Amino acid sequence: MTAPYVKQSIENGVGTIEFFHPAHNSLPGDILAQLADAITAAGTNDAIKVVVLKSGGARTFCAGASFKELITINDAETGKVFFSGFANVINAMRKCPKFIIGRVQGKTVGGGVGIASATDYCMASKFAAIKLSELNVGIGPFVVGPAVERKLGLTGMSQIAIDANTFYSAEWARAKGLYAQVYESTEELDEAVKAFAENLCTYNPEAMKEMKKIMWEGTDHWDTLLAERAIISGRLVLSDFTKETLKRFK
Repeated sequence: MTAPYVKQSIENGVGTIEFFHPAHNSLPGDILAQLADAITAAGTNDAIKVVVLKSGGARTFCAGASFKELITINDAETGKVFFSGFANVINAMRKCPKFIIGRVQGKTVGGGVGIASATDYCMASKFAAIKLSELNVGIGPFVVGPAVERKLGLTGMSQIAIDANTFYSAEWARAKGLYAQVYESTEELDEAVKAFAENLCTYNPEAMKEMKKIMWEGTDHWDTLLAERAIISGRLVLSDFTKETLKRFK
């Protein structure tokens, strides 16, 4: 697999959305836009009762923002547009009337932690350590912060945001509430995700829709909030500190 993609398949009422990028599943703007569109479309597709969100590849769920794209940002508006891509994905997940099950097979960093946090029920392998690395490059987890805080609490989110050099284990993430279950292998994870999602498809769709509304109560302001956070990140990515740091990743 070399070309980036976002693709969807439907089987037994389960709509699986899969994204991939050869750079450890990092997310440039075009993939973020496709991902948000796919999630929104799944929400209105009557053939889909439950959504599974996953990534391609074996060991990395998502490396977060594309450093290659971050390096090219030279004005605040472009920065805002880029970081709004993560806001749009999280808001699409929040507004989707169907449960979104996360399948996290490996390490996830930065924006990827935000996407995992925005799922309604997240299942992972023991390899699925997490890290909020944004402070390392001179920005911060501003856009994804509300989603991460919603799952880990302010203390957990603050801990991994400040300790930006450290990967926290899948078991730590499970204990804090991000992962519902952690499995010994990707094979076991995939079997469990399939069985869990197909079982959910036997539930009343209207009941699940109403339940999701309750689970996301208090987030109606996120359209505005995450847009405001994207402006902060878009400004900070232009700082001399961030520009110099990103040069090392060229």
